[in-house]
Amino acid sequence: MGNKTFTITDNETGKRIELPALKDGQGIPAIDISTLYRDHGYLTFDPGFQSTASCRSGITFIDGDKGILRYRGYPIEQLAESSSFLEVSYLLMNGELPGKEKLDDFVSMISRHTMLKESLRTFYKGFYHDAHPMASMVGVVGSLSAFYHDSTDVHDPRHRVIAAHRMLAKMPTIAAACYKYSIGEPFIYPKNSLSYCGNLLHMMFSVPSEDYVVDPVAEKALDMIFILHADHEQNASTATVRLSGSSGSNPFACISSGITALWGPAHGGANEAVLHMLNEIGDTSNIAKYIAKAKDKDDPFRLMGFGHRVYKNHDPRATIIRKMCYEVLEKFGDPNDPMFELAMGLEEIALKDDYFIEKKLYPNVDFYSGIIYKALGIPTNMFTVMFAVARTVGWVSQWMEMISEPGQRIGRPRQMYVGKDVRDYVPVEKR
Repeated sequence: MGNKTFTITDNETGKRIELPALKDGQGIPAIDISTLYRDHGYLTFDPGFQSTASCRSGITFIDGDKGILRYRGYPIEQLAESSSFLEVSYLLMNGELPGKEKLDDFVSMISRHTMLKESLRTFYKGFYHDAHPMASMVGVVGSLSAFYHDSTDVHDPRHRVIAAHRMLAKMPTIAAACYKYSIGEPFIYPKNSLSYCGNLLHMMFSVPSEDYVVDPVAEKALDMIFILHADHEQNASTATVRLSGSSGSNPFACISSGITALWGPAHGGANEAVLHMLNEIGDTSNIAKYIAKAKDKDDPFRLMGFGHRVYKNHDPRATIIRKMCYEVLEKFGDPNDPMFELAMGLEEIALKDDYFIEKKLYPNVDFYSGIIYKALGIPTNMFTVMFAVARTVGWVSQWMEMISEPGQRIGRPRQMYVGKDVRDYVPVEKR
Protein backbone atom coordinates (compact mmCIF):
# COMPACT_ATOMS: atom_id res chain seq x y z
CA MET A 1 0.00 0.00 0.00
CA GLY A 2 3.08 2.20 0.01
CA ASN A 3 2.98 5.46 1.96
CA LYS A 4 -0.78 5.97 1.71
CA THR A 5 -2.25 7.90 4.63
CA PHE A 6 -5.70 8.93 5.83
CA THR A 7 -6.39 12.41 7.12
CA ILE A 8 -8.83 13.36 9.89
CA THR A 9 -9.79 17.01 10.31
CA ASP A 10 -11.01 18.48 13.60
CA ASN A 11 -13.86 20.75 12.50
CA GLU A 12 -13.51 22.94 15.60
CA THR A 13 -9.78 23.63 15.48
CA GLY A 14 -9.04 22.81 11.84
CA LYS A 15 -6.26 20.50 13.02
CA ARG A 16 -5.39 17.77 10.54
CA ILE A 17 -4.30 14.36 11.76
CA GLU A 18 -2.57 12.02 9.32
CA LEU A 19 -2.80 8.27 9.98
CA PRO A 20 -0.74 5.70 8.09
CA ALA A 21 -2.42 2.86 6.22
CA LEU A 22 -1.33 -0.74 6.71
CA LYS A 23 -1.64 -3.61 4.24
CA ASP A 24 -0.19 -6.98 5.16
CA GLY A 25 -0.55 -9.87 2.73
CA GLN A 26 -4.11 -10.45 1.50
CA GLY A 27 -5.87 -9.04 4.52
CA ILE A 28 -8.20 -6.05 4.58
CA PRO A 29 -6.28 -2.73 4.66
CA ALA A 30 -6.19 -1.08 8.08
CA ILE A 31 -5.64 2.44 9.40
CA ASP A 32 -3.02 2.58 12.14
CA ILE A 33 -4.65 4.45 15.04
CA SER A 34 -2.22 3.23 17.71
CA THR A 35 -0.96 6.79 18.41
CA LEU A 36 -4.29 8.57 17.99
CA TYR A 37 -4.97 8.97 21.70
CA ARG A 38 -1.38 9.38 22.83
CA ASP A 39 -0.50 12.09 20.33
CA HIS A 40 -3.86 13.71 19.61
CA GLY A 41 -6.20 12.94 22.52
CA TYR A 42 -8.86 11.07 20.51
CA LEU A 43 -10.35 7.59 20.84
CA THR A 44 -12.16 5.61 18.17
CA PHE A 45 -15.66 4.35 18.89
CA ASP A 46 -16.41 0.88 17.49
CA PRO A 47 -19.04 -1.13 19.44
CA GLY A 48 -18.41 -4.84 19.05
CA PHE A 49 -15.09 -4.05 17.32
CA GLN A 50 -16.74 -4.47 13.92
CA SER A 51 -14.13 -2.32 12.18
CA THR A 52 -11.15 -2.89 14.47
CA ALA A 53 -8.21 -5.22 13.81
CA SER A 54 -7.02 -6.20 17.28
CA CYS A 55 -3.90 -8.03 16.13
CA ARG A 56 -1.75 -9.25 13.29
CA SER A 57 -2.13 -12.98 12.68
CA GLY A 58 -0.83 -15.48 10.17
CA ILE A 59 -3.18 -18.32 11.07
CA THR A 60 -6.57 -17.91 9.40
CA PHE A 61 -7.64 -15.87 6.37
CA ILE A 62 -11.30 -15.09 5.68
CA ASP A 63 -12.82 -13.18 2.77
CA GLY A 64 -16.50 -12.98 3.67
CA ASP A 65 -17.55 -11.40 0.38
CA LYS A 66 -16.02 -14.18 -1.70
CA GLY A 67 -16.74 -17.03 0.72
CA ILE A 68 -13.07 -17.90 1.31
CA LEU A 69 -11.61 -19.61 4.37
CA ARG A 70 -7.95 -20.67 4.54
CA TYR A 71 -5.78 -22.08 7.31
CA ARG A 72 -2.16 -20.97 6.96
CA GLY A 73 -2.87 -20.33 3.27
CA TYR A 74 -4.46 -23.71 2.53
CA PRO A 75 -8.08 -23.59 1.24
CA ILE A 76 -10.51 -25.20 3.65
CA GLU A 77 -11.95 -27.21 0.77
CA GLN A 78 -8.62 -29.01 0.22
CA LEU A 79 -8.03 -29.64 3.91
CA ALA A 80 -11.53 -31.02 4.49
CA GLU A 81 -11.23 -33.30 1.48
CA SER A 82 -7.70 -34.64 1.96
CA SER A 83 -6.45 -33.95 5.48
CA SER A 84 -7.31 -35.07 9.00
CA PHE A 85 -8.10 -33.07 12.10
CA LEU A 86 -4.77 -33.83 13.77
CA GLU A 87 -2.83 -32.95 10.62
CA VAL A 88 -4.75 -29.65 10.47
CA SER A 89 -3.99 -29.17 14.16
CA TYR A 90 -0.28 -29.53 13.48
CA LEU A 91 -0.61 -27.03 10.63
CA LEU A 92 -2.38 -24.45 12.79
CA MET A 93 0.06 -24.82 15.68
CA ASN A 94 3.28 -24.95 13.65
CA GLY A 95 2.56 -23.04 10.44
CA GLU A 96 3.39 -25.82 7.98
CA LEU A 97 1.99 -29.22 7.04
CA PRO A 98 4.13 -32.00 8.53
CA GLY A 99 5.98 -34.73 6.67
CA LYS A 100 4.90 -38.30 7.37
CA GLU A 101 7.42 -38.86 10.16
CA LYS A 102 6.56 -35.62 11.94
CA LEU A 103 2.85 -36.29 11.57
CA ASP A 104 3.19 -39.83 12.95
CA ASP A 105 5.18 -38.52 15.90
CA PHE A 106 2.60 -35.79 16.56
CA VAL A 107 -0.36 -38.19 16.37
CA SER A 108 1.44 -40.67 18.64
CA MET A 109 2.29 -37.96 21.17
CA ILE A 110 -1.29 -36.65 21.30
CA SER A 111 -2.63 -40.22 21.64
CA ARG A 112 -0.32 -40.93 24.59
CA HIS A 113 -1.46 -37.88 26.55
CA THR A 114 -5.24 -38.30 26.43
CA MET A 115 -5.61 -39.61 29.97
CA LEU A 116 -6.51 -37.39 32.92
CA LYS A 117 -4.99 -37.61 36.36
CA GLU A 118 -7.22 -39.72 38.59
CA SER A 119 -7.60 -36.88 41.07
CA LEU A 120 -8.87 -34.70 38.25
CA ARG A 121 -11.45 -37.33 37.30
CA THR A 122 -12.84 -37.15 40.84
CA PHE A 123 -13.20 -33.38 40.39
CA TYR A 124 -16.43 -34.05 38.48
CA LYS A 125 -18.08 -35.44 41.59
CA GLY A 126 -18.20 -31.92 43.00
CA PHE A 127 -20.67 -30.86 40.32
CA TYR A 128 -24.41 -31.13 40.76
CA HIS A 129 -25.78 -34.31 39.20
CA ASP A 130 -27.62 -32.54 36.37
CA ALA A 131 -25.02 -29.86 35.64
CA HIS A 132 -24.89 -28.71 32.03
CA PRO A 133 -21.87 -30.31 30.28
CA MET A 134 -20.54 -26.86 29.34
CA ALA A 135 -20.61 -25.81 32.99
CA SER A 136 -18.57 -28.87 33.89
CA MET A 137 -16.12 -28.25 31.03
CA VAL A 138 -15.50 -24.64 32.07
CA GLY A 139 -14.73 -25.78 35.62
CA VAL A 140 -12.53 -28.72 34.69
CA VAL A 141 -10.45 -26.90 32.08
CA GLY A 142 -10.01 -23.94 34.41
CA SER A 143 -8.68 -26.30 37.08
CA LEU A 144 -6.03 -27.91 34.84
CA SER A 145 -3.32 -25.51 36.00
CA ALA A 146 -3.71 -26.98 39.51
CA PHE A 147 -2.94 -30.45 38.10
CA TYR A 148 -0.39 -29.56 35.41
CA HIS A 149 1.41 -26.59 36.94
CA ASP A 150 4.69 -27.79 35.42
CA SER A 151 3.70 -26.20 32.08
CA THR A 152 2.27 -22.82 33.06
CA ASP A 153 5.32 -20.55 32.58
CA VAL A 154 4.11 -18.57 29.59
CA HIS A 155 7.62 -17.13 29.05
CA ASP A 156 9.10 -20.59 28.51
CA PRO A 157 8.59 -21.71 24.87
CA ARG A 158 8.81 -25.38 25.90
CA HIS A 159 6.11 -24.90 28.54
CA ARG A 160 3.87 -23.29 25.94
CA VAL A 161 4.20 -26.25 23.58
CA ILE A 162 3.62 -28.79 26.36
CA ALA A 163 0.50 -26.95 27.55
CA ALA A 164 -0.85 -26.69 24.00
CA HIS A 165 -0.32 -30.41 23.39
CA ARG A 166 -1.95 -31.29 26.70
CA MET A 167 -5.01 -29.19 25.93
CA LEU A 168 -5.43 -30.75 22.49
CA ALA A 169 -4.91 -34.30 23.79
CA LYS A 170 -7.10 -34.11 26.88
CA MET A 171 -10.03 -32.11 25.56
CA PRO A 172 -11.95 -35.12 24.12
CA THR A 173 -11.46 -36.99 27.42
CA ILE A 174 -12.74 -33.98 29.37
CA ALA A 175 -15.70 -33.57 27.02
CA ALA A 176 -16.69 -37.23 27.14
CA ALA A 177 -16.45 -37.23 30.94
CA CYS A 178 -18.72 -34.16 31.06
CA TYR A 179 -21.28 -36.11 29.03
CA LYS A 180 -20.96 -39.33 31.01
CA TYR A 181 -21.32 -37.49 34.30
CA SER A 182 -24.42 -35.67 33.04
CA ILE A 183 -26.18 -38.98 32.30
CA GLY A 184 -24.87 -40.90 35.33
CA GLU A 185 -22.72 -43.42 33.45
CA PRO A 186 -19.16 -44.43 34.37
CA PHE A 187 -16.25 -42.64 32.73
CA ILE A 188 -14.52 -44.49 29.91
CA TYR A 189 -10.75 -44.43 29.58
CA PRO A 190 -9.28 -43.40 26.21
CA LYS A 191 -7.79 -45.95 23.82
CA ASN A 192 -4.48 -45.05 22.20
CA SER A 193 -5.24 -47.28 19.21
CA LEU A 194 -8.17 -45.09 18.11
CA SER A 195 -8.12 -41.88 16.11
CA TYR A 196 -8.77 -38.53 17.75
CA CYS A 197 -12.45 -38.46 16.82
CA GLY A 198 -12.85 -42.21 17.10
CA ASN A 199 -11.60 -42.00 20.67
CA LEU A 200 -14.10 -39.27 21.51
CA LEU A 201 -17.00 -41.35 20.15
CA HIS A 202 -15.70 -44.39 22.06
CA MET A 203 -15.48 -42.48 25.35
CA MET A 204 -18.95 -40.98 24.86
CA PHE A 205 -20.93 -44.00 23.77
CA SER A 206 -19.23 -47.16 25.01
CA VAL A 207 -20.08 -48.80 28.34
CA PRO A 208 -17.98 -51.26 30.39
CA SER A 209 -20.49 -54.05 29.93
CA GLU A 210 -20.44 -54.14 26.12
CA ASP A 211 -18.02 -53.93 23.22
CA TYR A 212 -18.21 -50.75 21.15
CA VAL A 213 -17.01 -50.41 17.57
CA VAL A 214 -16.56 -46.90 16.17
CA ASP A 215 -18.52 -46.46 12.96
CA PRO A 216 -16.24 -45.12 10.19
CA VAL A 217 -18.95 -42.82 8.78
CA ALA A 218 -19.51 -41.22 12.19
CA GLU A 219 -15.76 -40.94 12.71
CA LYS A 220 -15.25 -39.31 9.31
CA ALA A 221 -18.15 -36.90 9.83
CA LEU A 222 -16.87 -35.78 13.22
CA ASP A 223 -13.34 -35.36 11.88
CA MET A 224 -14.65 -33.14 9.07
CA ILE A 225 -16.76 -31.02 11.43
CA PHE A 226 -13.72 -30.54 13.67
CA ILE A 227 -11.58 -29.42 10.71
CA LEU A 228 -14.24 -26.89 9.68
CA HIS A 229 -14.53 -25.56 13.24
CA ALA A 230 -10.81 -25.59 14.13
CA ASP A 231 -10.31 -21.83 13.80
CA HIS A 232 -12.22 -18.84 12.50
CA GLU A 233 -10.08 -15.76 12.96
CA GLN A 234 -10.84 -13.24 15.75
CA ASN A 235 -14.32 -14.34 16.83
CA ALA A 236 -15.61 -13.67 20.35
CA SER A 237 -14.05 -16.72 22.00
CA THR A 238 -10.68 -16.40 20.24
CA ALA A 239 -10.51 -12.70 21.06
CA THR A 240 -11.31 -13.61 24.68
CA VAL A 241 -8.46 -16.14 24.78
CA ARG A 242 -6.07 -13.54 23.37
CA LEU A 243 -7.23 -10.83 25.77
CA SER A 244 -6.91 -13.18 28.75
CA GLY A 245 -3.50 -14.31 27.56
CA SER A 246 -2.26 -10.75 27.15
CA SER A 247 -2.28 -10.40 30.95
CA GLY A 248 0.08 -13.36 31.30
CA SER A 249 -2.58 -15.77 32.54
CA ASN A 250 -1.70 -19.45 32.32
CA PRO A 251 -2.87 -21.18 29.13
CA PHE A 252 -5.44 -23.39 30.85
CA ALA A 253 -7.17 -20.34 32.33
CA CYS A 254 -7.10 -18.64 28.93
CA ILE A 255 -8.75 -21.61 27.21
CA SER A 256 -11.36 -21.78 29.97
CA SER A 257 -12.21 -18.14 29.29
CA GLY A 258 -12.61 -18.99 25.61
CA ILE A 259 -15.01 -21.82 26.48
CA THR A 260 -17.04 -19.38 28.55
CA ALA A 261 -17.35 -16.99 25.60
CA LEU A 262 -18.20 -19.85 23.25
CA TRP A 263 -21.02 -20.92 25.56
CA GLY A 264 -23.12 -17.93 24.54
CA PRO A 265 -26.06 -18.77 22.23
CA ALA A 266 -24.97 -16.08 19.77
CA HIS A 267 -21.62 -17.84 19.29
CA GLY A 268 -21.13 -21.54 19.97
CA GLY A 269 -24.80 -22.23 20.59
CA ALA A 270 -25.83 -21.61 17.00
CA ASN A 271 -26.17 -25.27 15.98
CA GLU A 272 -28.09 -25.97 19.17
CA ALA A 273 -30.41 -23.09 18.24
CA VAL A 274 -31.09 -24.82 14.92
CA LEU A 275 -32.55 -27.84 16.72
CA HIS A 276 -34.64 -25.62 18.99
CA MET A 277 -35.96 -23.83 15.91
CA LEU A 278 -36.89 -27.10 14.23
CA ASN A 279 -38.72 -28.15 17.39
CA GLU A 280 -40.61 -24.88 17.37
CA ILE A 281 -41.68 -25.31 13.73
CA GLY A 282 -42.69 -28.85 14.58
CA ASP A 283 -43.87 -30.24 11.25
CA THR A 284 -43.37 -29.79 7.51
CA SER A 285 -46.94 -28.52 7.26
CA ASN A 286 -45.84 -25.45 9.23
CA ILE A 287 -42.90 -24.55 7.00
CA ALA A 288 -44.81 -22.03 4.86
CA LYS A 289 -46.10 -20.21 7.95
CA TYR A 290 -42.65 -19.93 9.50
CA ILE A 291 -41.03 -18.90 6.23
CA ALA A 292 -43.54 -16.05 6.10
CA LYS A 293 -42.70 -15.14 9.70
CA ALA A 294 -39.00 -15.10 8.83
CA LYS A 295 -39.65 -12.71 5.94
CA ASP A 296 -41.71 -10.37 8.14
CA LYS A 297 -39.29 -7.78 9.52
CA ASP A 298 -41.73 -7.00 12.33
CA ASP A 299 -41.87 -10.62 13.48
CA PRO A 300 -39.21 -11.63 16.06
CA PHE A 301 -38.91 -15.16 14.64
CA ARG A 302 -35.62 -15.86 12.86
CA LEU A 303 -34.50 -18.90 10.92
CA MET A 304 -31.44 -20.18 12.75
CA GLY A 305 -28.58 -21.65 10.73
CA PHE A 306 -29.18 -19.46 7.68
CA GLY A 307 -26.81 -16.72 6.58
CA HIS A 308 -23.63 -15.77 8.42
CA ARG A 309 -22.28 -12.63 10.07
CA VAL A 310 -18.93 -12.90 8.27
CA TYR A 311 -19.82 -14.61 5.00
CA LYS A 312 -21.92 -12.26 2.89
CA ASN A 313 -22.15 -14.65 -0.04
CA HIS A 314 -22.00 -18.24 1.17
CA ASP A 315 -20.36 -20.13 4.00
CA PRO A 316 -17.69 -22.31 2.32
CA ARG A 317 -17.87 -24.75 5.23
CA ALA A 318 -21.57 -25.35 4.55
CA THR A 319 -20.84 -26.33 0.95
CA ILE A 320 -18.34 -28.91 2.21
CA ILE A 321 -20.42 -30.33 5.04
CA ARG A 322 -23.69 -30.57 3.10
CA LYS A 323 -22.58 -33.72 1.27
CA MET A 324 -21.43 -35.28 4.54
CA CYS A 325 -24.75 -34.42 6.14
CA TYR A 326 -26.63 -36.44 3.54
CA GLU A 327 -24.17 -39.33 3.93
CA VAL A 328 -24.73 -39.35 7.69
CA LEU A 329 -28.51 -39.16 7.35
CA GLU A 330 -28.46 -42.07 4.91
CA LYS A 331 -26.51 -44.16 7.44
CA PHE A 332 -27.94 -43.02 10.78
CA GLY A 333 -30.99 -40.88 10.12
CA ASP A 334 -34.35 -42.23 11.24
CA PRO A 335 -36.65 -41.99 8.20
CA ASN A 336 -39.55 -41.66 10.59
CA ASP A 337 -38.03 -38.72 12.46
CA PRO A 338 -40.01 -35.66 11.32
CA MET A 339 -37.16 -33.32 12.31
CA PHE A 340 -34.87 -34.57 9.54
CA GLU A 341 -37.65 -34.24 6.97
CA LEU A 342 -38.38 -30.77 8.28
CA ALA A 343 -34.71 -29.72 8.07
CA MET A 344 -34.39 -30.90 4.51
CA GLY A 345 -37.64 -29.13 3.61
CA LEU A 346 -36.30 -25.87 4.97
CA GLU A 347 -33.03 -26.35 3.11
CA GLU A 348 -34.85 -26.92 -0.19
CA ILE A 349 -36.88 -23.74 0.17
CA ALA A 350 -33.88 -21.64 1.23
CA LEU A 351 -31.91 -22.75 -1.83
CA LYS A 352 -34.73 -21.91 -4.25
CA ASP A 353 -36.76 -19.09 -2.71
CA ASP A 354 -36.04 -15.68 -4.31
CA TYR A 355 -36.13 -13.93 -0.92
CA PHE A 356 -33.40 -16.14 0.54
CA ILE A 357 -31.34 -16.01 -2.65
CA GLU A 358 -31.57 -12.20 -2.80
CA LYS A 359 -30.69 -11.85 0.89
CA LYS A 360 -28.02 -14.58 0.54
CA LEU A 361 -29.53 -16.47 3.47
CA TYR A 362 -28.05 -19.83 2.60
CA PRO A 363 -27.78 -22.69 5.10
CA ASN A 364 -24.53 -22.29 7.03
CA VAL A 365 -22.22 -24.78 8.73
CA ASP A 366 -24.24 -24.67 11.97
CA PHE A 367 -27.39 -25.80 10.16
CA TYR A 368 -25.74 -28.98 8.89
CA SER A 369 -23.55 -29.71 11.91
CA GLY A 370 -26.58 -29.63 14.21
CA ILE A 371 -28.38 -32.15 12.01
CA ILE A 372 -25.28 -34.38 11.87
CA TYR A 373 -24.85 -34.30 15.64
CA LYS A 374 -28.47 -35.28 16.17
CA ALA A 375 -28.17 -38.14 13.67
CA LEU A 376 -25.05 -39.41 15.47
CA GLY A 377 -26.96 -39.53 18.75
CA ILE A 378 -25.15 -36.60 20.34
CA PRO A 379 -27.57 -34.76 22.64
CA THR A 380 -28.31 -31.10 22.09
CA ASN A 381 -26.65 -29.96 25.32
CA MET A 382 -23.36 -31.44 24.04
CA PHE A 383 -23.30 -29.50 20.76
CA THR A 384 -21.32 -26.55 22.17
CA VAL A 385 -19.02 -28.94 24.01
CA MET A 386 -18.16 -30.57 20.68
CA PHE A 387 -17.53 -27.12 19.23
CA ALA A 388 -15.14 -26.39 22.11
CA VAL A 389 -13.18 -29.59 21.46
CA ALA A 390 -12.74 -28.64 17.80
CA ARG A 391 -11.90 -24.98 18.48
CA THR A 392 -9.30 -25.75 21.18
CA VAL A 393 -6.52 -26.10 18.62
CA GLY A 394 -7.42 -22.71 17.16
CA TRP A 395 -7.40 -21.13 20.60
CA VAL A 396 -4.01 -22.55 21.57
CA SER A 397 -2.54 -21.63 18.18
CA GLN A 398 -3.77 -18.05 18.50
CA TRP A 399 -2.54 -17.91 22.10
CA MET A 400 0.92 -19.20 21.15
CA GLU A 401 1.15 -16.70 18.30
CA MET A 402 0.13 -13.81 20.55
CA ILE A 403 2.35 -14.69 23.51
CA SER A 404 5.45 -14.98 21.33
CA GLU A 405 5.04 -11.58 19.65
CA PRO A 406 7.87 -9.14 20.40
CA GLY A 407 6.64 -6.16 22.37
CA GLN A 408 3.36 -7.89 23.25
CA ARG A 409 1.26 -5.74 25.59
CA ILE A 410 -1.76 -6.33 27.81
CA GLY A 411 -5.07 -5.64 26.07
CA ARG A 412 -6.83 -2.59 27.43
CA PRO A 413 -9.89 -1.40 25.45
CA ARG A 414 -11.07 2.15 26.21
CA GLN A 415 -14.58 3.57 26.59
CA MET A 416 -16.67 6.67 25.99
CA TYR A 417 -17.85 7.75 29.42
CA VAL A 418 -21.54 8.77 29.39
CA GLY A 419 -22.21 8.87 33.15
CA LYS A 420 -22.77 11.70 35.61
CA ASP A 421 -20.46 14.72 35.85
CA VAL A 422 -18.59 15.34 39.11
CA ARG A 423 -20.87 15.73 42.15
CA ASP A 424 -20.38 15.96 45.89
CA TYR A 425 -21.15 13.25 48.41
CA VAL A 426 -24.24 13.94 50.56
CA PRO A 427 -24.54 12.23 53.96
CA VAL A 428 -27.27 9.63 54.09
CA GLU A 429 -29.41 11.56 56.56
CA LYS A 430 -29.56 14.56 54.19
CA ARG A 431 -30.55 12.69 50.99
